[in-house]
This record gives sequence, C-alpha cells and structure tokens, in this order.
Amino acid sequence: MRTEDGRLGTNDDRGRRTEDRPMYKFQRLTVYKLALDYVDKVYTKSSRLPSSEQFNLRSQIERAATSIVLNIAEGSTGQTNAEQNRFLGLALRSYMETVACWDLIERRSYLTSKDLVAIRDAGHNLFVKLQAFRNSLQ
Repeated sequence: MRTEDGRLGTNDDRGRRTEDRPMYKFQRLTVYKLALDYVDKVYTKSSRLPSSEQFNLRSQIERAATSIVLNIAEGSTGQTNAEQNRFLGLALRSYMETVACWDLIERRSYLTSKDLVAIRDAGHNLFVKLQAFRNSLQ
C-alpha cells in the first residue's frame, strides 16, 4: 500500500504500519532491538508504580532505560571501535541503573519479585548481549 506521498508502506516486526525509510546501522543491531524491547517492558512495568513515584523512581527508570537505546545509537554513528566501546559502556551503566531501580521498587513493595522476573530476565539477556558486543570491539 502506498502512503499519501507515494512511498510504499510496510509493517514492522509488531505488525504496525511504517513508511519506507532509511535504516541506520544501529537499527539493524540485535542488541538495539533488544534494548527497544526492554524500554517497552520498563514503561509497562513502571506505569504500575504509585503516582507518588511519578517524578522519582518512575522517571528515573524510564530515563535510564531510554539512555541504553540512545547510547547504542549514538555510539554507532561512524565512531571508532574505541568510541563505540565507550558508548556501550555508558549503555551498560544505564542498564545497571535500571537494576538498582528494580531493587528499590521491589524493596518498597511497589512490585513483587514475581512481578519482576520476566523483566529482570530480559534485562540480563540485554546485559549479556551488550557485554558481548562490547568485547567484540576490543
């Protein structure tokens, strides 16, 4: 199906309509896609936090998760391996920040450990992939 401006539209991996657009190197990376999925999961879980945490833990964990994605993207833009490695290090630090936020959320009984099993597993998988990608650059 064509869009109003004549470009062909496609479906993304979730069946949503998108317009044909240029793909950048980072958008093809498995670790980038995992990070996007992690952000989606973070936003879903953080929406369950009490309103008193809207500008504290909720905001913090959403910004940290978003930072993972942004650092992967920024590090891939024509940088040297050393520079990309630095940005991946920042992404890892941001991931660790989300881990600490989950610990605080669980400690305050906003969500149970059972509520957090899937997101902690997804996060650990992302961590492993980030580490592997980073190590491949050294």
